[in-house]
Amino acid sequence: MTQVNLSGFKKRKRGGRAFGFKAFCKPGYPVDFNGLFHQNINTLLELGSPETNLCSGMQSWSFQLELHRQPSVHISLFIIEEPTEASSHSHCNHCVYIFLKVIVDYSSGWGHHMICNKKFHFVVPSKETATATPASLSHEGNSRGSDATTAALKSNLIELHGHLMHGVLHMSGFGHLLCINGVEKSSELAGHEIMDLWDRICTGLRARPLYSGTRMKVSLTDIARKKSMDLKLIHGVAYGEPWFSRWGYRFGRGSFGVTQPMYQKAIQAIQGIPLCLLVHQLGSSNHEIPIILHRYQMMSSNSLFTLGHLFHFMLELKTHLPQESSMASDNTSIVLDTACRWSPKRVEMAARVIVDALRKAEHRWVSRQEVRDAARVYIGDTGLLDFVLKSLGNHIVGNYTVRRRVNPVTKVLEYCLEDISCTFPNQDNLSHIDPWGQRMKLQLMKDIFYLYKYILNEQSPAALITKIFTAIPVAARIILDTKHLIKDYGGELCPNIGENLMVLCTIWLRDNIGTNEGIMKALPPYEVIILPAYATVEDLKKEVQRFFREMYWGLRSFIVESIIGLNTKDSDLILKLVQVQSQFVVKGRIVEKGINIDEIYECGINNHIIDCLCGANEDDGERMISCDICDVWQHTRCVRIANDEDVPHVFLCSSCEHDIAHLPSLP
Repeated sequence: MTQVNLSGFKKRKRGGRAFGFKAFCKPGYPVDFNGLFHQNINTLLELGSPETNLCSGMQSWSFQLELHRQPSVHISLFIIEEPTEASSHSHCNHCVYIFLKVIVDYSSGWGHHMICNKKFHFVVPSKETATATPASLSHEGNSRGSDATTAALKSNLIELHGHLMHGVLHMSGFGHLLCINGVEKSSELAGHEIMDLWDRICTGLRARPLYSGTRMKVSLTDIARKKSMDLKLIHGVAYGEPWFSRWGYRFGRGSFGVTQPMYQKAIQAIQGIPLCLLVHQLGSSNHEIPIILHRYQMMSSNSLFTLGHLFHFMLELKTHLPQESSMASDNTSIVLDTACRWSPKRVEMAARVIVDALRKAEHRWVSRQEVRDAARVYIGDTGLLDFVLKSLGNHIVGNYTVRRRVNPVTKVLEYCLEDISCTFPNQDNLSHIDPWGQRMKLQLMKDIFYLYKYILNEQSPAALITKIFTAIPVAARIILDTKHLIKDYGGELCPNIGENLMVLCTIWLRDNIGTNEGIMKALPPYEVIILPAYATVEDLKKEVQRFFREMYWGLRSFIVESIIGLNTKDSDLILKLVQVQSQFVVKGRIVEKGINIDEIYECGINNHIIDCLCGANEDDGERMISCDICDVWQHTRCVRIANDEDVPHVFLCSSCEHDIAHLPSLP
């Protein structure tokens, strides 16, 4: 695929507006989003810079997000509006995979959502997807270029893989996070920072009433990895939840027939494995595991009894150690604000003075004022001292951890030093070139990977003899097969309607023959309809007809006929009806001929019969193969087909094989 050139976007447009990265889409920034989703997205796009030639003629906007002011560093966020008419794939597979037939709530079945007229892509390109070509000329205002350059500009940005972030939101407010990539993609941002950006965008744009039942929901497929380790397995054992749970993403559905109770039991099974049993069973064949367990038992202030306790402590310890990008000196764990007016050298000097003052206290707790007074002998800038004292709490400086607490009696802030140079064996002669915090983090990551590999991922034959260890591969597989997560963004915010009326409406389609029999798979989610204070029933019908035509691709010729359950005249005021019922089901039909009703839903026409050995009876997005006799689809993994080379010329499911084996032989 031709690469899209975005190199010109690394620099701000001359005179263009830059938005703060960490504040983007927070409440009130860059604007207040007080409307419904489709209104809020239009409000946001008005602030962007229109772009051309990014996605085959689709409308696009760019936002310059400022990471640092000194030196000036920006990243580009692109929003691409993809009309269904211009899309190569009108149906959304992500909606299909997250859909469960067992859900009977009409507002929950994603596969039974109607196809929207538009969806919006949010893309932060990586260096690989923003390769340098002459396309930057267009961005910089230079119109010179060859026909080849123009052709290169028309590549489709949303079809490229490997972006730092790519999410899509349907016009109805439902969406999917397709990918995030952090430092391992040579990004200046960590994965959690990019995830924060996505979460702020979704939170800022959602704005649906709490009682509407049509809250904004976003799905993702959890394949996050860190240094070749699956994060959902590591975090599942440590916290009982996936890594994405810190942003509110929870179990949506599992692949290969995995259910939520199976997922919870798998996590509990691994979390509850006693460490003493691990040492007893593995200590004789693997001498490194007892050393690792003893190392962190000594460091923890609480006893570590189970594998869940151990992983929880190790990951919590990791959060208190310096990040890889800031390991330059002894005070590496002090996080400098980009607006900090002191140089790193002065901050480092102040930290050393404070640690020396605490060292003289001989491990006793010292009040903040006492530490500050002792340090002022060498550092006259009290503002600098206050900044460093605030930043040092429970962080590592050199061979010490600076502890901070509030005295339970005096309620005064106190500090104390904890010598951690003897925590690890063979860690003598610590130098400024290789600070202890960095070495400790490297050792910690090495230990986590070792436990992941030899306990969670690869069990020795000797360990598998024990019943409790035979359950680990099964439980780990269940956790890894739980990929589809969902976040419900709630609906605490209501649109600012002033003196207008707000009602909730959905539609019920009937066939064109004239009968009253419904032909719909499910009701669409209830939508908010805003009407003037003295609107009539006729006004409501017109507004519902307009709204659903603009919202859904298959309803572009939708005609409203009546309101179910109401025996009213068109001239009656809605104000009188709202007091009795604020939710309405409007009956209507599609005038346009030749429309297949199944084609207007995200799930489309799917006549595949899925009956896999794992128990799955729905498409979960995993690789499948169909039987050449009965056309039943099954997972390739479940029938032991590892790759394309192993696919047989004729595949028979186990049922058909059994039937053929019992056929009478021919004479």
